Amino acid sequence: MRESRPDTAAPAKRSRRKEARPAELLEAALALFVEKGYAATRVEEVAASAGVSKGTLFLYFPSKEELFKAVVRENAGRKLADAQREAAEHTGPTQDLVREYICRWWTEYGGTPAAGLTKLIISEAANFPDLALYYQSEVVQPAHDLLKHIVQRGVARGEFREVDPVLAAHLIVAPLVQLVTWRYSLAPCCPPEQLPDPLALLRLHADVVVRGLSVGAPGDGAAAPQPAAAPPAQPKP
Repeated sequence: MRESRPDTAAPAKRSRRKEARPAELLEAALALFVEKGYAATRVEEVAASAGVSKGTLFLYFPSKEELFKAVVRENAGRKLADAQREAAEHTGPTQDLVREYICRWWTEYGGTPAAGLTKLIISEAANFPDLALYYQSEVVQPAHDLLKHIVQRGVARGEFREVDPVLAAHLIVAPLVQLVTWRYSLAPCCPPEQLPDPLALLRLHADVVVRGLSVGAPGDGAAAPQPAAAPPAQPKP
């Protein structure tokens, strides 16, 4: 009779499951927050969606507010930190940095389920000002600071004309916020043929931004080329 071996697969499976729980809870919370809003989402629903008990959820996140903050950090704050690091390491033209930031914003945030956080905060900020302030400090302000520094980099290198970098950051961000707000409000009601391709739209936005900021753009103070002088009139015979 063969001696039975202890089952080592089950503990390993349980260990992997335990390590995966925070990520599964954050994924479930993001989906429910975006679908139902912060106020209407109950922690019991999040736990059930992730396949755990409410008590297990509270082992990782002591409150719904802390759960929401963790969702923001994971889906927006961490990606912004990556963007800040990559911008600091960028050695090429600032124009390329602007284009890359705007397009990557869509592929890593605007075109993902996490973009629903933007609409959620806009709609619930008045009822949950503490969460709105957290989102402002964790997402909005770092994004504006990054864009401000990118514009300042371009000015310092002589690539961009002298502009207010704070206002420039607001102008760059505004169409991005409008795009995700529209995506989660009116877009589902529009016929498909009326929906623009988001990346094509953002590439055009990036092109307009870069052309407007670049030295030699209208209004930068550079001398505009003068039209060729008309030849002198010939005396009539």
